[in-house]
Amino acid sequence: MSQHFSLFLALRYLKPKRTFVSVITVISVLGVAVGVWALIVVLSVMTGFDHELRRKVLGFEAHLTVSARSGVIKEWESVREALDKTPGVTASSPFVMGPALLDFEDHFLAVKLRGINLESESRIANLHEFVKTGALDLDGDKCIMGTELAASLGVVVGDKVLVHGPGNLQEVMTQLKKAEKKDPTAKSIGDIRQLVQPVELEITGLFETGRYQYDSEFVLVPLHVAQEVYGFRGEIHGITLRTRDPEWAHGFRGELEDQLGGKLAVTSWIDQNRQLFDAIAVERGTMAVILFLIVGVAAFAIMNTLITVTVQKRKEIGIIKALGASQWQIIRLFLYQGAMVGLLGILVGFGTGLVTIFYRNEFRALLSHVLGIEIFPKGIYQFASIPAEIVPYDMAFICIASFIACMVAGLLPAVFAARLDPVKALREE
Repeated sequence: MSQHFSLFLALRYLKPKRTFVSVITVISVLGVAVGVWALIVVLSVMTGFDHELRRKVLGFEAHLTVSARSGVIKEWESVREALDKTPGVTASSPFVMGPALLDFEDHFLAVKLRGINLESESRIANLHEFVKTGALDLDGDKCIMGTELAASLGVVVGDKVLVHGPGNLQEVMTQLKKAEKKDPTAKSIGDIRQLVQPVELEITGLFETGRYQYDSEFVLVPLHVAQEVYGFRGEIHGITLRTRDPEWAHGFRGELEDQLGGKLAVTSWIDQNRQLFDAIAVERGTMAVILFLIVGVAAFAIMNTLITVTVQKRKEIGIIKALGASQWQIIRLFLYQGAMVGLLGILVGFGTGLVTIFYRNEFRALLSHVLGIEIFPKGIYQFASIPAEIVPYDMAFICIASFIACMVAGLLPAVFAARLDPVKALREE
């Protein structure tokens, strides 16, 4: 008897026919394909989301941020000199950052104002790469802002906006309360206007990082302008640092904080985005477990198919065993069936998954149009498009794990068929 007869019979049993077994086989293949497709798409998108978020964060934010535990840093020049001499630190830059109110033609928006020294900040973040319109020019009373913020405010390059600091609003409220109490020290309306005069800035450029939070909130201004808006006399909010490696910086932050005597707080780029990174990691693991259950259901479908084959082909199995087939040959017969169903489903799911990933944003646009709702909204996920990254290790793990699940599913009916007594099988027929 040929040693390849197990493979021949496995192919014979899987040959498409108008039978219930063939229908179950097709369902089993589709089940495996759907599971593999879902795993590849979801894990690739989650991996791409995580990696793209890290790239966006590291492109716009510093590896480490040194700030005062409360208030501001006054004698920051000496602190910066000490930080520049720290091994592993490659660049530093002072900053002032906080809330502000932007005014354009009586249209007000709350923003995050970030005052920087452009020369030193360019060594911290890749600002030039993000400028989409205009130029990266902060020489004088000028500013650049995110494209989403500009669209919300209705401004373009060349327009001028007014910036109100929180101190302005606080002074206005103080004087209004005094006026209500008829306090003789209350200033007149004209005096208040002079006191809270906003800063007028010209928009010289618009940047687009691809992360909605940055593009819709941040306004970059010269350091001296931010200090003027907040009423500082040379003080700053903190110092940003770039290090030799961002991952190393996260572990080094505690040591650096001790070197500074504990007077200043040191946070890393991971600390500032920890909730988001943790949420992605948890969601990625949870989705992987849930989607592997789809493969498990498909494996049970394969088991059901092979059990049905065992019952329907009971006579044939008895004849084969009567002709001298060993138990291992019968086991291989059913394992081959499970392997072929699993392999076909994996190939279909793998190919479909790659196509879905490649055209993911086109599919998103189509679904949004058909369903009438926004898929993957920028305001929630903070990305203009769906990120994805194919990791060979993940692809190999998904395919191998799915194949093993299909093989295990075929083991039980294989053992059952191998233990079938040929005499009883032929007698019952």
